Amino acid sequence: MKTLTVDLGDRSYPIFIDSGLLNNESVWGSYIKKKGNVVIVTNTTVCQWYLNPLESAVSRLGYKVSSCILPDGEQYKNLDSFNAIMTFLLEHNCGRDTTLIALGGGVIGDLTGFAAASFQRGVDFIQVPTTLLSHVDSSVGGKTGINHPLGKNMIGAFYQPQAVVIDLDCLKTLPERELAAGMAEVIKYGIIWDADFFSYLEKNTPSVWNLDNEVVSEVVYRCCSIKASVVHEDEKEGGLRAILNLGHTFGHAIETYKGYGVWLHGEAVAAGIVMASHVALGRGSISTEEFERIRDLLIANRLPVSKPEEMNTDDFLKLMVHDKKTLNGRIRYVIPDCLGRASVKDDLTQSEISAAIEA
Repeated sequence: MKTLTVDLGDRSYPIFIDSGLLNNESVWGSYIKKKGNVVIVTNTTVCQWYLNPLESAVSRLGYKVSSCILPDGEQYKNLDSFNAIMTFLLEHNCGRDTTLIALGGGVIGDLTGFAAASFQRGVDFIQVPTTLLSHVDSSVGGKTGINHPLGKNMIGAFYQPQAVVIDLDCLKTLPERELAAGMAEVIKYGIIWDADFFSYLEKNTPSVWNLDNEVVSEVVYRCCSIKASVVHEDEKEGGLRAILNLGHTFGHAIETYKGYGVWLHGEAVAAGIVMASHVALGRGSISTEEFERIRDLLIANRLPVSKPEEMNTDDFLKLMVHDKKTLNGRIRYVIPDCLGRASVKDDLTQSEISAAIEA
């Protein structure tokens, strides 16, 4: 088992990475700290595969376990689903000693975390991510929230879990499109933080797609380690943490324009990474060779590298102005400084933005 810690003082928590963890009673016995209700929040897809082993493991420890099952899809990351969780907790007479377990991908993790932050002003929760994207990104760092029709992740809170339990076996039932979406976030870490890791991905992409346990475990560990380091330095995105949003300003505009769930989050981020890299290429921050390596690695992982045909620059700008990273009316973008480092820029010109979008 690989383990690491997100170091946040008295709110620090562990990340466990291994196969077979859903049914590992020692994990749950250590990190369900309160003897009240345990509520598993999941969706209609994930519950078919992984709800029973998790319920069984927690029940064997003597906890009263119930499950709140939501519809599956990004379009359900909204106030209605948030309210459904609240109603479930109230109808089951849950109190402040309740622990929520988020069993699912990023949508379930964000919804459950926001519910945990809000119910009776805060109850414990544990992240159990079941997709590659949530393994390496959304389950770590305490960002929780929901979407609004005018913008993605515009309503939420920073609220840290008690633990993150990553069972690599969950990837065995993951559709190829979802695996590709997760790889967009994996590749992002190489671009913004670790050029050697980027090279590792270039060499080992076939092994990832073959679900080679040693390679996948290493990929997940290195991504979580990078994110844990960033979150330790900047928990609430006051500075450094913003670099984790490479490709997201452009990508969120695509998701909002197309309708949540039409383009997967990682697919939109991949197109956004290419746009941000095009800006860096124009500024001389990266070479043509580096730009092509970024684009080619995304393509090798079956990801889109251009915008939806029907979107134009005006469509992007209208939506990006609502992005939560906008500050004092200026849209902020994460741009590679070189392969392995990135920074936030708010000085992009209209021509740079348009060229990146239309390239």
